[in-house]
Amino acid sequence: MKRSGKTTLFCQKWQKIHPYIFVLWRAGAYQPKTCNSGTSDPYCIVKVDNEVVARTATVWKNLNPFWGEEYTLHLPMGFHSISFYVMDEDTIGHDDVIGKITLSKDAIGSQNKGLDNWLNLTRVDPDEEVQGEIHLSLELLRDAQKIGLRCHFKEARDLAPRDITGTSDPFARILFNNHSAETSIIKKTRYPHWGETVELELETNELTAGGIITVEVWDWDMVGRNDFLGKVEIPFSCLQKTPLLQSWFRLMPLGNNEDDAGGKLGALRLKVRLVEDRILPSVYYQPLIDLLVESVISPSEVEDSSPLTMLEEVTTVDSRQDVAMTLVKIFLGQGLVVPFLDYFNTREVNHTSDPNTLFRSNSLASKAMEQFMKAVGMLYLHEVLKPIINRIFLEKKYIELDPCKIDLNRTRRISFKGAVSEAEVRESSVEMLQGYLTSIVESIVASVDQCPPVMRVAFKQLHKRVEEQFPEPENEDVKYLAISGFFFLRFFAPAILAPKLFQLRDHHADTRTSRTLLLLAKAVQSVGNLGLQLGHCKELWMEPLHPIILCSVASVKDFLDKLIDIDHDSVSEVPQKAVFLPSVIVKEGYLHKHKAEGTQLLSRFAFKKRYFWLSSEALSYAKTPDPWQVRSTIPVQCVCAVERVDDNAFQQQNVMQVITQDNDGQMNIMYIQCKNVNELNQWLSAVRKASIYNERMLPSFHPGAYRSSKWTCCLQADRNASGCSRTHSAVTLGDWSDPLDPDAETQTIYKQLLQGRDRLRKQYVEVEFETTEDDGKRLNSRMLPDGAQSRKEVLERRQAVAARLLGVVLDLEQAHATFQRREMEEASLILSP
Repeated sequence: MKRSGKTTLFCQKWQKIHPYIFVLWRAGAYQPKTCNSGTSDPYCIVKVDNEVVARTATVWKNLNPFWGEEYTLHLPMGFHSISFYVMDEDTIGHDDVIGKITLSKDAIGSQNKGLDNWLNLTRVDPDEEVQGEIHLSLELLRDAQKIGLRCHFKEARDLAPRDITGTSDPFARILFNNHSAETSIIKKTRYPHWGETVELELETNELTAGGIITVEVWDWDMVGRNDFLGKVEIPFSCLQKTPLLQSWFRLMPLGNNEDDAGGKLGALRLKVRLVEDRILPSVYYQPLIDLLVESVISPSEVEDSSPLTMLEEVTTVDSRQDVAMTLVKIFLGQGLVVPFLDYFNTREVNHTSDPNTLFRSNSLASKAMEQFMKAVGMLYLHEVLKPIINRIFLEKKYIELDPCKIDLNRTRRISFKGAVSEAEVRESSVEMLQGYLTSIVESIVASVDQCPPVMRVAFKQLHKRVEEQFPEPENEDVKYLAISGFFFLRFFAPAILAPKLFQLRDHHADTRTSRTLLLLAKAVQSVGNLGLQLGHCKELWMEPLHPIILCSVASVKDFLDKLIDIDHDSVSEVPQKAVFLPSVIVKEGYLHKHKAEGTQLLSRFAFKKRYFWLSSEALSYAKTPDPWQVRSTIPVQCVCAVERVDDNAFQQQNVMQVITQDNDGQMNIMYIQCKNVNELNQWLSAVRKASIYNERMLPSFHPGAYRSSKWTCCLQADRNASGCSRTHSAVTLGDWSDPLDPDAETQTIYKQLLQGRDRLRKQYVEVEFETTEDDGKRLNSRMLPDGAQSRKEVLERRQAVAARLLGVVLDLEQAHATFQRREMEEASLILSP
């Protein structure tokens, strides 16, 4: 996201910075205020600068909850902090706040490997819960008649709500030494427009005394004391250097030390990692992209002397998955993902002598295929599995085959003849598992036409390479196992085991459903192994499922044969900006759309249920998802902003607005209500990603609605008034639908090569030519079967490739240093008196 502001003017033109945060809730244990049952119903919400971006599931009646939820948040460069609130859900009334943890951007960024620790919850102090900004100008007046300090209060935005209606009655105050002045009170708004000027008369000796100018914002209360909304402190010396100071200032809390109550509120275990990259202009990354692409379109005769193989050598185990996904996205963007996968798969197959170990390691080839399926096949996965997964979650059957784990107290009565026996539980469990497994297998084998063509072509190439390497009759099944190993074991089975991680469900399964999913995932793995491992495992209690697994083998093989029966030319290999084709639906579902303006219905009747579809081209909706329904369509290229709406605008929660501009320049707003905060965040993120390349994005918006001839947020009467709050187009949830960004992806590869630069230099550039006769024979027999090149020629070729790669890395390193130096120089020039 491009940086803005005076001190980053150079960066705004030449570079962009992509920060994102990876968050994982491991577990929480605390002693909160409990309900009458002596327990609590905890859940967590995460805020970035006071904007809610995620909410975990509620763990009912538990003082030691485990969430295990992961979020990747793409954030703007200027964010300040991330906060985690532990809440106690109440069926009646408002949820209770148990405690919170706030981490500043600097605190997270100071941990190179991220933060992974138990942190004590702190009490929530209203005086510390401040948010928003104030726009003002300060001017030091000096003339013959008087010396004074003039302050022009323009406006404020995003103030904290202090009243029960979700608004505040703000006024501002300026203090310096013993002088003070206040603005008028503007009632029922979090976005006040004062437009007032006040002056403080100063003594001559106060000009040299220094001191701090304090601007405070308060919420006026008719009864009781006023509520603190935040403050700004400006050294008086700044005005002596710059007589006129004008800007937006972030409101700060009083500065009380946070009290963790000695751990009495409990603790939360968090794993948080901040990654912040400075992205250079595309022209600087093109040489590295050219080198990577060259490995694929012009493969070297010496198989381990390409830039891609050298990258694999310096990739650590911890970073292999990230590197694999990054490479997949780079080659998707280049339209060369199939040749890329074929390059790595061919190397993997040629290096494997035992077919039983083929793709069993976590090599870059295996990881690349795995990440490729997630990138291009997630919608396909949803189409195949989601109806069955939803059914399993809805039915919540007690299923258990392991005699050691059967709990008769957890079963429902199966018959009226007496107590339920273990045999009856097993019989019932086998019957239900067989039904679920049959539905899953039938859905998969009937999905040939639904599978993305690029996946089918990649599997066709893999089938060809394996068949060439293992042509023996006894290895007939290896070509099937190579495909099914990825398709079933690394794609479908993990999705069945953990549906939330694949966005098949909003929340993790409960204990009972989790056990059912685990047993089904084991069965699907056996189907993917074509039943070859049956009878060799320790889990003999799975035997009742063996017959149905063996019966599925023939249909699975037939499915795999049909899957690879596709023409290579059917896949378009052109550069692209998105993982999916423009016509592909990336998100759909029922939402509630606000009726057209002019109706005077109550808020609860103003939203009507509609079915929405989102692709990279359009946002459409109709009464039902039936194909015969007439759809209304909004082109994505017309979207100018996608933002939350304040709850008090319609007296409804979880409302978003999509602001569009037609060809005539007319602005239009569509209000949409989601069922919960997670669905709201998902739709916000999805539409923002789809419109990320739009050129007419708005810098500000109205978080309220225009009703009764004024905006409910800032109370302005002008319908066309500029927005009173900043837009948040840079805040998105990271997932498989992220748009391709070649510059950011190549930056990731550059960082990996930079870390392994010394190893590459020692292994390839500084290597000695002298070798033993046995070494030469071994090298020539392994990589040069025709003996066409000598050992020295091979090493020289490797040196040349490594030198080119290291040269590109050095150029990028110098470019980063140059941009950083210029940025610092510009900042120092602007900040200097």
